[in-house]
Amino acid sequence: MTGKQQTTSADGTTIAYEAYGSGPVVVTVGGAFCDRGTLRDTAQALGDLGLTGVTYDRRGRGDSGDHLAGAPTEEVRRQALGREVEDLRAVIAETSGNASAAGLFGVSSGGALVVEALSAGLPVASAAAFEVPYRTAAWPPEPEDYIGTLERFEAAGDREGILRYFNVDVVGMPEQAFEGMRGTPVWESLLALTYTVKYDGLCLGGDDQSLPRDVLARIGTPFLAVCSSGTAVPWLHDSATVLADALPDARAVELEGGFHQVPPPVLAPVLADFFQR
Repeated sequence: MTGKQQTTSADGTTIAYEAYGSGPVVVTVGGAFCDRGTLRDTAQALGDLGLTGVTYDRRGRGDSGDHLAGAPTEEVRRQALGREVEDLRAVIAETSGNASAAGLFGVSSGGALVVEALSAGLPVASAAAFEVPYRTAAWPPEPEDYIGTLERFEAAGDREGILRYFNVDVVGMPEQAFEGMRGTPVWESLLALTYTVKYDGLCLGGDDQSLPRDVLARIGTPFLAVCSSGTAVPWLHDSATVLADALPDARAVELEGGFHQVPPPVLAPVLADFFQR
């Protein structure tokens, strides 16, 4: 199966996805500023290795809708995480029909959504995540009033403000590097995704993005935590080991890659081996 497909989430939101291959389903879950195209190569590589690799547009991204768009702030904060879990459930139901035979792989804050889905009782067979940025003592100080700041930019219609705030103030990108993105082919696509950055923050815990140890301790699903050899900052690279140590049935693995990314030809065989056990 190739090309755009769609399913409908519990609240009526249309969720777009693509599926590749014909084996057991593995749904890939993108992080901030990711749409289904971001993980398409990974999904295709999983499909070539005997699985069905699925990549989807999380709500508000790409060709997916968002029935929470325009809702009052408190309602969005209260419902967003649950709605995203329902979206994930709908994608699995559409592509597999049997959640207990499916797998999940989340990248960065998408990995936090995977954790939340497991905590909510989504009965998948196994799960994996890449460099989930929960904040530990090793991290730089977290931004003050993170979700509120994003909401104020959104209320003002300031997409560029969100893009600059996230990359420069939160991630730590040099101002010169940020300005270098302006006018490039990726600039407009990043601006289009800015209002969904709040959802990633809510997946990580909102303003308190510390490691949710109590939640993790209750998750018995077999789990693989992945990091890249090229992620030079220790607090992000080491997040895989920290996550694996907090889960009852997990292990961590380092793969050869660049900063906060591993090429699909390196990543996919390791994931396929894990999910096919």
